[in-house]
Amino acid sequence: MPGSSIAPQRPRALITGGAIRLGRATAEALARAGMDVAISYYRSAREARRTVAALEALGARAVALRAGLADPAAARRLVAAAARALGGLDVLVNNAARFQRTPFLATTPAHYDRLLDLNLRGAFFTSQAAARAMGRRGGRIVNIGDAGADRAWPGYIPYTLSKAGIAALTRGLAAALRPQRIAVNCVAPGAVLRPRGFPRARWKKLSRGRDGGVAAVAAAVVFFATCPPQVTGRILRVGEGHPR
Repeated sequence: MPGSSIAPQRPRALITGGAIRLGRATAEALARAGMDVAISYYRSAREARRTVAALEALGARAVALRAGLADPAAARRLVAAAARALGGLDVLVNNAARFQRTPFLATTPAHYDRLLDLNLRGAFFTSQAAARAMGRRGGRIVNIGDAGADRAWPGYIPYTLSKAGIAALTRGLAAALRPQRIAVNCVAPGAVLRPRGFPRARWKKLSRGRDGGVAAVAAAVVFFATCPPQVTGRILRVGEGHPR
């Protein structure tokens, strides 16, 4: 009708592990960028509710969904639930990950599987489900890697294997999904947020007292979530430093 207007569709994003820490900061940055946001969580139910409230206060439509992403079937269900709740899916941020010190001679198969199943296999099958949901209309996948994935971390070998795999996954998916106009990129943070249980004095030395790293990572994710589809297969480091 003359004089009438239809509000444009807000982009719809899913961020795994979006209830706390870097995930929450990134979810809020996506909301500020004008997106509706679904977050996944596993144990952080209370924090997830708080994050949803914060996202809604920013004007976003938001939902929290529980999922154990080491299970490929759970990853598929998560993506389907997010698409139903938001009316579609345009952006996936693979943020959920486990960080654990695993000295080489003390590493068990359970330690190894726990890290690789969530950090890498979870991102693979969540991306597969998201690509199917996005279809031919295109979209964006942003993986969270690690700036130290190609360095020697003798106390964290399974973790670094998983994050090196994220870099390889990013490049592989960028090529595989180019025909669908789905851009796939990776933000690789350095020492921007102290891991739980990591000694404060050691972290201060490692991070060199830099502030603002979390905001920079979130801004990088927003950039890749909104940039032209021709920008794909990139790995952007944000911050430096790594534990040993």
